[in-house]
Amino acid sequence: MKKTGIDLILNLLVQSYGDRIWQKRLEPVGELVLTILSQNTSDTNSHRAFKSLVDTFGVWEKVAAADTTQIAAAIRAGGLASAKAKYIKSALLELKQETGNFNLLFLKKMDIYAAREWLVRLPGVGMKTASCVLLFSLGMPAFPVDTHVYRVTQRLGIIDRKTTVDAAHLELERLVPPQNIYRCHVLLIEHGRNVCKAQRPLCLACILKDICPSFKIFNQPT
Repeated sequence: MKKTGIDLILNLLVQSYGDRIWQKRLEPVGELVLTILSQNTSDTNSHRAFKSLVDTFGVWEKVAAADTTQIAAAIRAGGLASAKAKYIKSALLELKQETGNFNLLFLKKMDIYAAREWLVRLPGVGMKTASCVLLFSLGMPAFPVDTHVYRVTQRLGIIDRKTTVDAAHLELERLVPPQNIYRCHVLLIEHGRNVCKAQRPLCLACILKDICPSFKIFNQPT
């Protein structure tokens, strides 16, 4: 899809949901840990687990030094606690070994590709988690692709249905102007949750129905 098509989609989404302006969520290591906790669970559960982890240990140094069973107990609300505890501890230890501290602000000096490549070397960190850290905490033009973004962009024909999730990150970063990446990411998620649902999308109520190539597929006469 051409950038002009992306601009039209974004303008219509802004009309429907309002604009979204970037605001920093957490410091980078906090964002890293929160995003690991968010894997395969709801935002409510991941935020509850993150708060419990911070309340229990206070600083990342203590989390890194704790036993994984202690970490797992603190993050139980997020689901898959044992696996996530191992990833969190390993990532923090790797970060401390590589940098001598628990600070990722140095990534801001890199381009997004080098910064993301650095992050995905950490245990439990893939393209989406790394992109979330760069976008939400550092304000860099990385485009995280979750299930909502992946589904909606495929249905709209922005990315090809054969495009892998990892490749979709790079494709969307190529298509969406850097200054629009945050609002586009957030609005696509909102649209996926409210209208373009995985099961029974609400096509007739969709502001994008006139330009969506999937509209006819979901609304064929019976």
